[in-house]
Amino acid sequence: MTMSKSFIFGIILFSLVVIAGSYFFLAGGKQNTSTTTSVSYNLKDKERPKVEAKELFKDLGTIKVSEQKSEEFLLKNVGEKPLQLSQITSSCGCTVGQVIIDGKESEEFGMHSQSNYIAEIAPQKEAKMRVTYRPYVMPVYGPVDREVYLTTNDPENPKLVFKVKAVVK
Repeated sequence: MTMSKSFIFGIILFSLVVIAGSYFFLAGGKQNTSTTTSVSYNLKDKERPKVEAKELFKDLGTIKVSEQKSEEFLLKNVGEKPLQLSQITSSCGCTVGQVIIDGKESEEFGMHSQSNYIAEIAPQKEAKMRVTYRPYVMPVYGPVDREVYLTTNDPENPKLVFKVKAVVK
């Protein structure tokens, strides 16, 4: 009888270790390890970041519901301090945004993204915002508009909206 109790206790303990280990393994890959601290500026600051985005809208054309399409938007920091990009979300679970700086891609951020991710663009440097639309996630047909939202520390442009449209067939 005591052997069966210790055997059951061992199985329960082993199961808890496996479950806890799986959680930390899976959750650990999704956490942001960024140590960048958010820095804010106001319009009176002579030295500050300044975002330049020449395009905020792109037409993806016609797309099948089973496909996905991406477009990239160029961002440039024409200011004198590092430009920070954060709080990236989207208008729909079918659309994600991704920051690319010096060829390094961030994770994808979507409608329900909760992240402490902060990217920095050095003064006079560029980055890209990739917007990817996946109609198969939320199937609709006909003309569609989707957006990706981004917060910056540029006091003149604290929020940017990148918009794509498509015709889904």
